[in-house]
Amino acid sequence: MRVLVIGGGIAGTATALGLHKAGVDVTVFEAHPDTAEDIGAFLTLASNGMRALAQLDATHAVTAVGFPLTSLRLLDGQGTEVAHAPLGEADDPALRYRCLRRGELNAALQGEAVRRGIGLRHGARLVSVTDGRYDVTARFADGSTATGDLLVGADGLNSTVRGLLMPEVRPGYAGQRVYYGYTGTAPGPGPVGAITMVRGGTTAFGYAVSPAGETYWFARAGGDPLPAGALAAPPAVLRAQLLPLLTEDDTPAAALVEASADSLMVTNATELPLGTAWRAGRVLLVGDAAHAASPATGQGASMALEDAVVLAKALRDLPDPRAACAAYERHRRPRTEHNITVSGGLTRGTRTPSRPAPGTAPPAGPDEQLIRQLAWDAPLSAAPPEPR
Repeated sequence: MRVLVIGGGIAGTATALGLHKAGVDVTVFEAHPDTAEDIGAFLTLASNGMRALAQLDATHAVTAVGFPLTSLRLLDGQGTEVAHAPLGEADDPALRYRCLRRGELNAALQGEAVRRGIGLRHGARLVSVTDGRYDVTARFADGSTATGDLLVGADGLNSTVRGLLMPEVRPGYAGQRVYYGYTGTAPGPGPVGAITMVRGGTTAFGYAVSPAGETYWFARAGGDPLPAGALAAPPAVLRAQLLPLLTEDDTPAAALVEASADSLMVTNATELPLGTAWRAGRVLLVGDAAHAASPATGQGASMALEDAVVLAKALRDLPDPRAACAAYERHRRPRTEHNITVSGGLTRGTRTPSRPAPGTAPPAGPDEQLIRQLAWDAPLSAAPPEPR
């Protein structure tokens, strides 16, 4: 079997790692000329994402960058700590949450793909797809083509593959702007290894401190979506937008933003509609191209890594590509659409996040059904078990 993966970001490169492990001939086609992808923003990989990485044999590549997070703190609007609990599967070093820049994760996965001999072609911008009875052909802007048994669109929120298949489907604004920043100069905002969430005012704020003393922070603020030009505004303009929303609270948030001189960026939180089609003929969507959610749950990258494992197992265990893609969707759609719903509810304020009591761990442990689904040595059934 030969698979063409369109998009060399997190979802696409992880998919290629999984397919290669399953014995599939896979090539990745990336439109950008290098590995950089949104290098300014940071993200967290949750324990489920780290578990998926382990099944792809890629833990070592990712733990070489970023830093682990082992606990969750909650501050109120006066800066008082009201909860501090273990985060995820903190007892296992390989499954601890990890904080890192998006570009670092992307480069680490691409480096691992190259090390394994997976084809990775940069500067390959897709312009059309021809889905035939026996194969599928991709045509690129430079006039070159590639043909395979399956084409996987892993090209993100504004997917070219999805646009070619279903141009009527567009991401929608989820109701918040999301600001990101870094500083190495703010004084002692919290313990290393903890992610701190601030519940004050009308703006959700969170931050984590690296072992090197750099603080990574984000803020989610309501309002109309910013036009494209405003998204590229200078850091001083972004800081002036955000600071008035934070200064009414007595928390570290305003000081962290004030200290982030040139390291600020902003995006509009967006999501895809529930029920968006994932496949047509020999073409399949994965990651944000299929099920982008607002960033409130912080699960985007982890969901993409789960996709990579389940799709690889489906193509390994169900040799007909169409049957494998159908099984993949049956296993993945309920979980990813639940994430879209929960994350969208948090973003729009229609759902309140759970708050553990001080000093106690969150009640939910690892998802046993997910563990079985991701376990590489466990066969993937054509249909998932009914949720309990």
